[in-house]
Amino acid sequence: MKYVLLIGLDECDVPEEIARHGCGGWGAEMARRGVVRGGAGLGPAAQAVTVRVRDGDTLVSDGPFAETKDQIGGFVLIECADLEEAVEIAAAHPVARYGSIEIRPVLEP
Repeated sequence: MKYVLLIGLDECDVPEEIARHGCGGWGAEMARRGVVRGGAGLGPAAQAVTVRVRDGDTLVSDGPFAETKDQIGGFVLIECADLEEAVEIAAAHPVARYGSIEIRPVLEP
């Protein structure tokens, strides 16, 4: 199954370990296991724009959709056996110790 890991972290309080080393050896280990199918870091939430269409009008607002302390800082697309393995992979990500990793199944057509 494919899953997206949404990497959530308070971008105003990034731990030095993450700021300096990023994901450390996590990416290399997941590449060795052959589970990573793609992913990327995202620009800061201050550069986000949210688009909504209401009654035919396009509404554009600055900032992310959610008003929360933690923001989505990146995502990783993985392919693994099941949700149990996806949880194990997410738990190994360094951000899991400081922020959160949301796991979403990918709905294939």
